[in-house]
Amino acid sequence: MSIITYQLGDLITNTYLIIDDISQECAVIDPADDAQFISDEILRQNLTLTKIIATHGHFDHNLASAELQLNFDVPFFVHRLDEFLITDLANRASYWLHRKIELNSPTITDYLEDGKKLLVGKIKLEIMHTPGHTPGGCCLVLQDDNTIITGDTLFAENIPGRTDLKYSSSKKMKQSLVKIQQNFSGFRGLSGHGEEFIV
Repeated sequence: MSIITYQLGDLITNTYLIIDDISQECAVIDPADDAQFISDEILRQNLTLTKIIATHGHFDHNLASAELQLNFDVPFFVHRLDEFLITDLANRASYWLHRKIELNSPTITDYLEDGKKLLVGKIKLEIMHTPGHTPGGCCLVLQDDNTIITGDTLFAENIPGRTDLKYSSSKKMKQSLVKIQQNFSGFRGLSGHGEEFIV
């Protein structure tokens, strides 16, 4: 298994490419701005993209989702509670970036659920619902690699994601952080922004 990190877009968002080195199947996690670059990387490495997964619905983690879905005809996964963010992607991107963003939303093919497992080749990605930053925020656990992709729930130096948005919850964030620490202490953490860390 290989995990490649790309830092993309205005907000320097981490996009992850999870690769089964045997089958050459891959998944894109949080495809930030620059669908052309991500597409070119997949083709350059002769990979087969099988799914796009969003740790949560914020625009900076999904700017390339619709175009990638169109380019590769693959399913897009997000938690049901963040669907409202995905369907309003262009408006939210325009608001936060202070310029008009012409953008299609990806078609949600299936929903992430706590405890659900997704396969990328033979790699198992286990979904853990970790609300707080957004209602549908999720972490992706790769048990075989002792790695957890935390999105914007947890960052390096034990910094939690922001909870000052109207749909955020500091109470649920605290519960999610306890869940991560109790179950995945010592795991490699890959967050939505910044450097990797140890949980």
